[in-house]
Amino acid sequence: MTAERPTASKRMAAFAPILIFAALLAIVALTLASGGARKESSEGLVGRVLPAYALAPLSGEAPVTQATFAGRRHVVNFFASWCVPCRYEHPLLMDLKARGVPVLGVAYKDAPEKTSAFLARDGDPYAAIGQDPAGRFGLELGIEGVPETFVIDADGTIIALHRGPITEEVMRDRILPALGLP
Repeated sequence: MTAERPTASKRMAAFAPILIFAALLAIVALTLASGGARKESSEGLVGRVLPAYALAPLSGEAPVTQATFAGRRHVVNFFASWCVPCRYEHPLLMDLKARGVPVLGVAYKDAPEKTSAFLARDGDPYAAIGQDPAGRFGLELGIEGVPETFVIDADGTIIALHRGPITEEVMRDRILPALGLP
């Protein structure tokens, strides 16, 4: 008996799983490289008005509301003491404070004493700090995690958004231009 030689279609069928896996891997790599759905969902918020809010303050008794920043272009930064990327971007937020940019810090799903300790250790870049212990305000804004940073125009419109830690490049290319700063 002679061994039957595989046909071309049988040889192709043997490689099909490898080709399918390679194609899926390429799609995933391209999606990650382009920012994927995160970029699309971010862009959908730009141009919308920031929803009304009344957050419990980290200190003091008066709630933090949109009236706190009414008529001023400002930044809203969601952060948490347990968030490692938040520590990475913290010096850049301190730089915004030094430039006179008002920043609302939203302590997302964090214990007040831990938030206070974080800011005492690393500095407080915020003009006001509101607490979002259950993540309700974050849910209204559709945040995907912390850190997330919104630039708000004087009329309350979201004019820029960055998901993830602010880097020097993001600050230079997105945040500062949205604030009208060099």
